[in-house]
Amino acid sequence: MKFYVLTLFPEIVHSFFESSIMAKAVQKGIIAYELVNIRDFAFDKHKTCDDTPYGGGAGMLMLPGPLDCALQSVLGTRKAPQAAGGAKKKVRKRKEGEPRVIYVTPSGKPFTQKMAAELSREKKLVFICGRYEGIDQRIIDKWVDDEISVGDFVLSSGEIAAEVVIDAVYRLVDGVISAESLAEESFSGGLLEYPQYTKPEVFDGMKVPEVLLSGNHERIRLWRLKKRVAKTLAVRPDMIWAAREAGLLETETENCVAEITRIQGDCDGCNKND
Repeated sequence: MKFYVLTLFPEIVHSFFESSIMAKAVQKGIIAYELVNIRDFAFDKHKTCDDTPYGGGAGMLMLPGPLDCALQSVLGTRKAPQAAGGAKKKVRKRKEGEPRVIYVTPSGKPFTQKMAAELSREKKLVFICGRYEGIDQRIIDKWVDDEISVGDFVLSSGEIAAEVVIDAVYRLVDGVISAESLAEESFSGGLLEYPQYTKPEVFDGMKVPEVLLSGNHERIRLWRLKKRVAKTLAVRPDMIWAAREAGLLETETENCVAEITRIQGDCDGCNKND
């Protein structure tokens, strides 16, 4: 898989691709990347890439010209979509084999693990990193396939948001991380991950749960499943209901849900009777 990152600050992203697991994936040839500096496509000697928005308002907006040229350098030319009367209309349809173009923005579709898995099956992904008040809508209309938000908050750096999406995606590409490591992570099977422990056996008076020291793999598996269910019910109960509707919860998991909710219900009843 190859990532193209269009940015005004390539130095922010460069270290991300040169560190840790990502660096190993690049060295193995599993992942490739290209950082495209949008300023290289500016039209004036000052490398201007922003201006005030039409209609007024605070802040600056990234100019469409340099960004359009930067995208053309990666994707080739594309004619702007037209509607009757000459008005612009979004009719962006990606051709088979074309890279998928993503604009990370707070106004985009919420990013999920399911979306990460979908994107991990692509061969090439292009990320547009916004700055200031964002980018000209005509660039979105002409080029963008997906507008993605990493959360209900605003960042000053589109680079950080792009790194979040890339990090969630590349680790799902075959050969980057073992399938076993991915199998019981948070969000797999509609559940959060179970608690983990390592040496020493006793730390600051806190002992590792006995079941993890038992060597009984079936007991450990069941303990981990129950912990996953309990954590999800406590922190993200919406995931349980969504997984149930999607048919992701196996009978054993449903039994754990029933047992834990029954125990919690009994405890609530006891508290009310105190």
